[in-house]
Amino acid sequence: MKLLAFELSTEACSVAVHVDGAVLQRFEIAPRRHAELALPWAEALLAEAGIARSQLDAIALGRGPGAFTGVRLAIAIAQGVALALDRPLLPVSTLQALALRAPADAQHVLAAIDARMGEVYVARYHRVDGLPQLQDTERVCPPQAVSVPAGLRCFGVGTGFSAADGAVPTLLGGTLSGVDETALPQASDVLALALPMLARGEAVAPERVEPAYLRDNVALTLVEQQALRASKLK
Repeated sequence: MKLLAFELSTEACSVAVHVDGAVLQRFEIAPRRHAELALPWAEALLAEAGIARSQLDAIALGRGPGAFTGVRLAIAIAQGVALALDRPLLPVSTLQALALRAPADAQHVLAAIDARMGEVYVARYHRVDGLPQLQDTERVCPPQAVSVPAGLRCFGVGTGFSAADGAVPTLLGGTLSGVDETALPQASDVLALALPMLARGEAVAPERVEPAYLRDNVALTLVEQQALRASKLK
């Protein structure tokens, strides 16, 4: 099986290729450089793997939640490649991919990404056969609203745990078995989730992929940000 994957939903830019069990990846914390790096990295990885784009079976991508521009860019790039090759897409949750950054022995994982504007993207997962399975809904909320069911201990991963001066780990206290607040989703993790999706027949046509923004007022937020910047110039 041959897959190409993009994960651009955070400050990290990540591209990976899976070729018959072997994975090659490029990963770099590169804010605002995703558009510059993603496609050249993809071409370089395919060349390193010794395959042509036409040999790919599908394209995988992190479909969010995450940074608005990064999520949109990942979808646009993946759709462009898939349409050119007449291949399907495998959209993977960025939070689910992030959950794979937890230690292998962590059965319960809380994945959280700093959503800015005083909020975090968060979801809770339980590992089944090594892969994280969603246990509640993905949501965006203030750090103070993040909770864990009584009696459950989770390992926390993601930048959401450093948001608001570490509000989430402070509030959850002993319900966390550990925290990695530096963890970022990677394209290799997207591949790990996309491969079983492909085997289950869950690949979709490129035009059917939708971003997971979680915020219903993304467009309004951008307008508000522009208005704020304009007011500061007066």
